[in-house]
Amino acid sequence: MLIEPNVDEELVATAKLRRLNPNCWHAVEVVPRAHACAAALACKGKRFLSTEAPWLPLGDCDSAQCRCKYRHYADRRADLRRQEEKAAAAAEKPNRRSSRGRRATD
Repeated sequence: MLIEPNVDEELVATAKLRRLNPNCWHAVEVVPRAHACAAALACKGKRFLSTEAPWLPLGDCDSAQCRCKYRHYADRRADLRRQEEKAAAAAEKPNRRSSRGRRATD
């Protein structure tokens, strides 16, 4: 009889997900359906890394039959990246320099 070492099941599941999905920023959002429980409504609009997302049905779910689903995203961020925001702001500012430079050769 072989004795298996004590392995944390959550770590094993996380490792499997990482192998199946090489995009480590893959995210999911809980989408509550009709007659959703309070726990699902509290999660509405929040994105979780797929490896950190709560299991469905949620632990506090009091619905007789949970119909909540996941919506998948390539990234956890919902807004633009800061670099894109800075580039857009820089493009809007006009050039305020009146002359080319202070030297005669400029």
